[in-house]
Amino acid sequence: MSKRPMTVTAAAALEAAEGAAAVAGGLFVGWETIIGEPVDPASAIGVTVLALGGGLGMLACARGLLRAEPWSRAPTVLTQLFALPIVWALWQSQQYAVAVPLGLVAILALITVLSPPSTAWLVQLAEDDDEPAAPGENEPGQDTAPPRSDKKA
Repeated sequence: MSKRPMTVTAAAALEAAEGAAAVAGGLFVGWETIIGEPVDPASAIGVTVLALGGGLGMLACARGLLRAEPWSRAPTVLTQLFALPIVWALWQSQQYAVAVPLGLVAILALITVLSPPSTAWLVQLAEDDDEPAAPGENEPGQDTAPPRSDKKA
């Protein structure tokens, strides 16, 4: 396996930071729902579940990137693309202290995960896994006998 590019490490770190923030937000809303009196308990529970689920999913994607799992790239890109409209809504509501950092993280994560070194590394590893076994290197459970021919001579 070749050395992991710095861009993959950066993308994983950015995705993990977003995931940790989402989990922290979910825990905060959940705790406030338990000890306080939320205006709308159903919404508070929904926000808690979505934040915890989304955050854990982002953390799984970050781990997948670090482990060179090709599946982790698409959800990482999607979470960043989903973050951009949220950034826009935060910007429009003049919540710049949240909008600017989230926007920077989303754009940097998109740049790093879609960069040529990241793409080449993840695609190369996926192709290495897809290559058929060389003759004589059958996987366990595969038949080693040559194919039969039912042709008459």
